[in-house]
Amino acid sequence: MSETEFLPISGTDYVEFYVGNAKQAAHYYQTAFGFQPVAYAGLETGLKDRASYVLKQDKIVLVLTTALTPESAIADHQKTHGDGIKVIALTVDDARKAWKETTQRGARSYMEPTVRIDEAGEVVLSGIHTYGDTVHIFVERKNYFGCFLPGFKKWNPAYRPSETGLLYVDHIVGNVGWGEMNRWVNFYANVMGFEQLISFDDKDISTEYTALMSKVMANSNMRIKFPINEPAEGRKKSQIEEYIEFYRGAGAQHIALATNDIAKTVEQLVQRGVEFLQVPDSYYDTLNSRVQGIDEDVETLRKLHILVDRDEDGYLLQLFTKPVEDRPTLFYEIIQRKGARSFGKGNFKALFEAIELEQSKRGTL
Repeated sequence: MSETEFLPISGTDYVEFYVGNAKQAAHYYQTAFGFQPVAYAGLETGLKDRASYVLKQDKIVLVLTTALTPESAIADHQKTHGDGIKVIALTVDDARKAWKETTQRGARSYMEPTVRIDEAGEVVLSGIHTYGDTVHIFVERKNYFGCFLPGFKKWNPAYRPSETGLLYVDHIVGNVGWGEMNRWVNFYANVMGFEQLISFDDKDISTEYTALMSKVMANSNMRIKFPINEPAEGRKKSQIEEYIEFYRGAGAQHIALATNDIAKTVEQLVQRGVEFLQVPDSYYDTLNSRVQGIDEDVETLRKLHILVDRDEDGYLLQLFTKPVEDRPTLFYEIIQRKGARSFGKGNFKALFEAIELEQSKRGTL
């Protein structure tokens, strides 16, 4: 930790979704993505207002939470936004200090430091608001040895589909409204000590019809990367505008999940029913001239519609799912980095054209 780093973060602790039916959502993430059951909290553990299922694959932890009563902030969130991300939790050494440092720098408190204890030890939690209804919870778990958090019990069902090679959260993208990007870039810089890694404007990210702007904020060890998108003027409605319209405001647009073998992972996900965007076949005709010296077979990439881009540090392979909800909001990116630290700038045009094709089918372009 450098002397200037007031908020050391060791990684993404978990991502919590508020959903309409957590039991069924958990089944989907087990079946389609290969997440493994870890923990449960609900009526059987003494909760009266909610049920939560915890799923894990390597370092990725998802929490799916549903309201048990209509008079509930969880139910209100789900009614407004549809199924969506409420909490992006971050692992810290000192949750009290994290809360104090960030609130003193202007963050709005979501949860004052709280100690939760059970027979497996104690966890300290605190939290702050960020864009839209999204919050960050700081998790200090160095004195805890249980399955997830106090109040949860082990969830050990017979149904356990195999994993698909997903390893960790590479980045989480936030969509914010017109003119809001720099406000939240400054929030992550001033309140949390992040630095701007990269930026894209509407000249970088545009097609004939739509455009957006994006800046990527990252913490010092690069384990936390948050691109922030806002719409830009275009002839038609961009994916960011579509998201904000259906999500009813700013929120987390997609989670990028890392793998060490993207072809194998994507092949398994397709077999399990995950639907991906399909870029035009012509993208692969010029791939070798655009991105030279890749290890993968181009015909395999063509068959699976995997995108490739190179920067000065290496190259990356990526693919984006279609939205995984009925509202065209949240989706996933599967990414494999071979040295590259960037975000696939060279793929934006092909990717946006594929997204626009899906938007036109929905009548929302």
